[in-house]
Amino acid sequence: MFLGHYGLAFAAKRVAPRTSLGALSFAAQFLDELWPILLLLGVEQVRIVPGYMINSPLEFTNYPYSHSLLMSIVWALLIGSVYYLLRRDRRGAWVLGLLVVSHWFLDVPMHARDLPLWPGASSPKVGWGWWNITVLTYAAELTICLGGLSVYYRATRARDRIGSWGLWLYVIVLMAIFLSSNGAPSSVPVLAWSALGLWLFVPWAWWVDKHREFQPFVGNTGALQRPPL
Repeated sequence: MFLGHYGLAFAAKRVAPRTSLGALSFAAQFLDELWPILLLLGVEQVRIVPGYMINSPLEFTNYPYSHSLLMSIVWALLIGSVYYLLRRDRRGAWVLGLLVVSHWFLDVPMHARDLPLWPGASSPKVGWGWWNITVLTYAAELTICLGGLSVYYRATRARDRIGSWGLWLYVIVLMAIFLSSNGAPSSVPVLAWSALGLWLFVPWAWWVDKHREFQPFVGNTGALQRPPL
């Protein structure tokens, strides 16, 4: 899953309006942001196997610290706690934590049976293999991403051109990466360094969000109502 993670980050703005889209996208993609760092350190391993799956050439042989269910919960608690200590925003902290864990659950349909429940050789591994079914891959990614984007777009409005054009450029770049991601990288280090580019979307999302403002709910009477904090 790639676009779907950003889709959930977009949608989360509606329920955590005080939290920046940068923080939301950071949390939603944290497991994949951590993964290339652990690859470069030699802590986790992956094999590049062209044709391994129709929509992914990557055989994830060992990634218990970035992509096991147990560790995703640990990372969620850590990130949510740090955010709460810094911002004193209980709702935002919960949403960030849930976004971190959501990454693992969104990956389950896409991956081969390689996602561990906990670190260690004894852990069962799960995955439904939708990356081998192109229709399901595209349907899942685009439905979640565009649905979340629709929620974000209706929940916020642009203050200026940056808030408008910056958002659409952000989405276009994400779509371009998704559509061009089936090719096999030349080596694992090249893959890892390329994947570190995900970190660039955190300040970009923060920047765009700073140029948009949250719109209150519209109740049944037509009066503007702010969501409870």
